[in-house]
Amino acid sequence: MNALLKNKNYAFLKLLAYRIQLVLAYQMVAVAVGWHIYEITRDPLALGLIGLAEVIPYFSCALFAGYAVDHHRSRRFFAMLAALMLFINSLGLTLLSSGYFETRWETYRQIDITFWIYASIAFIGVARAFISPSYNTLFAIILPRNKYAQASGMGSAIFQIGLVLGPAIGGLLIGFANKTVAYGFACTLCFGAFFAMYLLNIKEPKAAQKPKSVLKSIGEGLRFVTRNQIILSAMSLDMFAVLFGGAVAMLPAFIKDIYHLGPESLGILRAAPAVGAILTGIWLAKNPINFHAGRWLLGTVAGFGVCMIGFGLSSYFWMSALMLFLSGVFDGISVVMRQTIMQLATPDAMRGRVSAINGIFIGSSNELGAFESGVAAKLLGLIPSVVFGGVMTIGVVGITAKLAPKLRKLELHQLH
Repeated sequence: MNALLKNKNYAFLKLLAYRIQLVLAYQMVAVAVGWHIYEITRDPLALGLIGLAEVIPYFSCALFAGYAVDHHRSRRFFAMLAALMLFINSLGLTLLSSGYFETRWETYRQIDITFWIYASIAFIGVARAFISPSYNTLFAIILPRNKYAQASGMGSAIFQIGLVLGPAIGGLLIGFANKTVAYGFACTLCFGAFFAMYLLNIKEPKAAQKPKSVLKSIGEGLRFVTRNQIILSAMSLDMFAVLFGGAVAMLPAFIKDIYHLGPESLGILRAAPAVGAILTGIWLAKNPINFHAGRWLLGTVAGFGVCMIGFGLSSYFWMSALMLFLSGVFDGISVVMRQTIMQLATPDAMRGRVSAINGIFIGSSNELGAFESGVAAKLLGLIPSVVFGGVMTIGVVGITAKLAPKLRKLELHQLH
């Protein structure tokens, strides 16, 4: 593991530093924004609209971001650009929550504060479109193929550590200080991520001298994904599982209306799945799964759905936290397996585009899932909507296992 971190003058360590700081910042902003919006509206649908506000610009930019990463001479440039955009956004939210704009701009006072919050969320969606393609492309440049599985486990653990600490720190800062402090801390982390990427000194392969047109190049990536049953089914499985099974967006409503607790408890519940995923990622970094990859992926997604049902039916805070912890264990395994499959099955020249398409399937499903959860909670009620999502997740696993036999029977050695 030490050799992996020291690889190419600590390049992988710097890449991980970039990733965890952005994850921490993003999660802290997500907690603060969710609390901010629900504090103003007291409407679960407003929480769902947070996801919709982010996913629309993400969808609009993701494929073009993948093309840019594949064809630009520097992948680091786009990683730094994303960090800079998130820095500017966090700075704006800091000033917004402090009342800075309200006291200085007449136009600001004439528009509801929720408009500015949703606008900032949309800006986050644009920035996020560049993170996954640049990170995954740099990942493949830095590491040899025989280290992908182990490095994916480490990357997943780091990612999940960010998912734990980000909500926890965000909730504590909101509870013991205020939203402005939480936004400001996220701003500092975004600058740290920018600096970590600036320090990443690696030789990047040259892009094609005569790149294809944007639309033709994007179409090439789309055809590769749609014609590859393993990649397409792995993306689809995770997308629909997160779309139906995610309950994170509704946690502020559970905290206020079911458990009657404060923002510190919100941080605990937001962190619980990530704690399980961290422990799983650490274990997988030392003990990578190299057999029955398809079965592991399907089985763990089904386990995630069962945990969501348990969470929805629990009326006790700590039992709910346990269900979310176990969901993180299952999710941690499925994430590592999917990332390893994607890295091994994708040609080097297409990593940016395939990663962008994967981001549309996976990354956007979190935001669409938040919107679906808000609508379902509005129509069915808070608890029935979560149980319904868990049942649908299990159904998605069954359908995928039936329609994608190559994924069900997949062994990782087939992709080397």
